[in-house]
Formats: sequence, C-alpha cells, structure tokens
Amino acid sequence: MSVPNGVTHHILTVLVENKAGVLSRVAGLFSRRGFNIFSLAVSPTDDERFSRMTIVVDAESAPLEQVVKQLNKLINVIKITEVPPEEGVERELMMVTVKATAEARGQVTELTAIFEAKIVDVGFDAMTIMVAGEPEKLDAFSDLVKPFGIVEIQRTGRIALPRLARQPTRLRAVRTARA
Repeated sequence: MSVPNGVTHHILTVLVENKAGVLSRVAGLFSRRGFNIFSLAVSPTDDERFSRMTIVVDAESAPLEQVVKQLNKLINVIKITEVPPEEGVERELMMVTVKATAEARGQVTELTAIFEAKIVDVGFDAMTIMVAGEPEKLDAFSDLVKPFGIVEIQRTGRIALPRLARQPTRLRAVRTARA
C-alpha cells in the first residue's frame, strides 16, 4: 500500500484482551524493536472481554513476519489479521477547525457538502468540520481548506476490516401447485 512519500505500510487488526496495560505492552514492543507505527486505533468490540487494535506499520522499519511473530509472543494477543489494501475497507475520521469569515463561510460550507462532511461547531470567525472516509479523502479536504487557515486539526488514525465475500446467491425455481 502506498501513501505520501512512497512509504509502504502493513495494516494489522489485532484482537486483544480488554485489560489494563495491553496497549502499553504492544506500544512497548514496537518501541523496543524499533518498529515505526504509522497509525494506531483501539476500541472495544461487541464482546466486552476484547478490544480491537488497528495498527498501520511502516513496512520499511519492520518486516511483516517479524511484527506478527513479536505480537504473537504477547500473552494478551488473541488473533492477528493482516488486511491487504485491496481486500480491506479503511476509514479515518478528521475534525478540523477552519477560519471562516463571513465572506468565506459559503465557500467552506460548499466544500463541506462536496466532501459529504459535517459542520459540528460554528463560531464567530471559525467552523469545526468533521470528515470521515478514506485517508486520501481527508488529505484532499485538508489541502483544500488550508488556504482559509487551519486553526486546529485532529485525525483518529485508520481503522480497517476485511471486505465481505460477494458471491451471488443462487435462486432456484419454486413450483407452485395449481388447483
């Protein structure tokens, strides 16, 4: 997978026990080994005993096999899945506060609509906008609002899940009894 500056990344989803210190142990493992984490997102799953981490790892700093081998050594790790870019659905969330004078508000609002974003807060001379989507979409939006003046920006990091199978269901003819 290619991102800005031609750096390649691996996307891993890691199911872990939902216990104190697990995130610290995973981050420590990466730090000790000199592996670069490009993005990290953690959240509980539908089962309160587990959390899911989405870790985007810089492939140049860490061979995938080495990362998986090291993660598997951690007792709290239940399952590790690589999500190849062509086989996954990735999303990220960004909130950005943009300067928006009375004259510029219409343009910022139009850009927000084009990107299917949402204005979540409005002040006298600024607006906070929430954008969700593929990382490239967020990059494009921030590039386009930059000329207005970005006051603050925050991104969540990527989350990813494997794409679902898309096999057509076979329909069979149903015979009806005629009276």
